[in-house]
Amino acid sequence: MDSATLDQRTAADRTARQGRLRLILILGALSAFGPLCLDMYLPGLPQLAEDFHVSDAAAQLTLTSCLIGLSLGQLLAGPLADRWGRRRPLLVGLGGYAVASVLCALAPSAPALTALRLVQGLAGGAGIVISRAIVSDLFEGVAAARFFSLLMLVNGAAPILAPLFGGQLLRITDWRGVFVALSLIGCALMAAAALGLRETLPAAERRPGGLPDTLRGMGALLRDRAFVGYALSGGFALAAMFAYISGSSFVLQSVYGLSAQTFSLVFGTNALGIVALGQLNTVLLRRFAVESLLRTGLALSATGGLLLLASVHFGWGLPGVLAGLFVLVSSIGLIGPNGTARAMDGHTGRRGAASALVGLLQYGAGGLAAPLVGLGGSGTALPMAVVACSFAVGGVLTYALLVGRRA
Repeated sequence: MDSATLDQRTAADRTARQGRLRLILILGALSAFGPLCLDMYLPGLPQLAEDFHVSDAAAQLTLTSCLIGLSLGQLLAGPLADRWGRRRPLLVGLGGYAVASVLCALAPSAPALTALRLVQGLAGGAGIVISRAIVSDLFEGVAAARFFSLLMLVNGAAPILAPLFGGQLLRITDWRGVFVALSLIGCALMAAAALGLRETLPAAERRPGGLPDTLRGMGALLRDRAFVGYALSGGFALAAMFAYISGSSFVLQSVYGLSAQTFSLVFGTNALGIVALGQLNTVLLRRFAVESLLRTGLALSATGGLLLLASVHFGWGLPGVLAGLFVLVSSIGLIGPNGTARAMDGHTGRRGAASALVGLLQYGAGGLAAPLVGLGGSGTALPMAVVACSFAVGGVLTYALLVGRRA
């Protein structure tokens, strides 16, 4: 092989690596809209409740409305991405997210903010659902699970950086400034997607059938017992984490006395566990099946939930609570990539719809968790622990009943 040919191959390899890295960074950031919407303003929730003179439960309702928006937004954007391609619905969603975030910063009341958070979630859902669909356009099976794990490098960094950044922003501004920052992030992601993402769904593979075809496709997916089992068991595990997200700001700061900045560090440490297990997953996939790693992740989630509940009930104090939360949250690093890859497998032509239903079941379950924590009151950690543990154990039971030995 002459030197000119070798140089050409080296340049081609370098270009391919750069393209893969760009894809990981952009798709990882798009899939992180959930943490961005939910986590960045968590340290400011007590301040928000005080400013609007509302209860902690009313403040937590802004989390619930955003979760509902993220669920419905995915349900809308997924089928549109099957019909119109990936780029157009994605760019419209990102633009809408930036505008909605500015409006959230200007909200005059808690009810207005709750409504605007729903709109913000609707728009942000496009980034989550379409990023999954793009991965499924490009990869299948173990390769998809590995790529979803790589996205954890970026996606997992969002829960680490978002509350840390939010906590630091609260030193120089109030919770409204956090929403301005979210709008700027939306603008940056829209520019990155416009310049750095190609269309991955060829025109010949798009589904022009409209609403009836979309409903038929979704009905077929919902009749697929294994698909529902994978999506819903992962959704329950995420709901356990959302119980922590919605309740931890009040529990760790009000009950256990942590400052906003210390809470942000604790929150970031837990999210670092997601990143660590997500990257360990890419190594473990060389030796173990996707299914085995998914079962392990669900078992870890239930273990963390039970440890959290025992720590609160028996008064083991902050160390036991933090240990249970760390195991509960970190398990998402195994559950997320493996469960998503298994749910998305084998749905050629309906990957957007499949991705939408995965998001609906997952974020819908999370939307149930947040108000349940709020209804239990904020003077104790027990409501958060009970809800988180119930959903974590529910994830294991759902997998056993709907997937079980069929895997």
